[in-house]
Amino acid sequence: MNIEEFRDFCLSMKGVTEELPFGPDTLVYKVMGKIFALTGLDSEMFTINLKCDPDRAIQLREEFHYIIPGYHMNKKHWNTVNADIASTTQIKELTEHSYQLVVSSLPKKVQAEFQNL
Repeated sequence: MNIEEFRDFCLSMKGVTEELPFGPDTLVYKVMGKIFALTGLDSEMFTINLKCDPDRAIQLREEFHYIIPGYHMNKKHWNTVNADIASTTQIKELTEHSYQLVVSSLPKKVQAEFQNL
């Protein structure tokens, strides 16, 4: 999966926006204003930071050498995935997991707005 395919995939999900809040080199995807994915635009390697259930995050890091604790993120809740190595299927699955974690943690009022999109 390349960055354009990743971008299209993220934007195809309900309630997602694309932003550059940390400057022109970090592309951020949010659902209902909350971050679920980030990727650098100035790196030679295509990596993605994704939110992850803490227990699952540890398991993924142990199983896959290309998944490491989240770069510049809370290492308990975020992983960095080398998208140059991970399969498209795995990237999509991990991105959906991140998206669902964020959606499920939204306040009830925001979840109601999300359901009405």
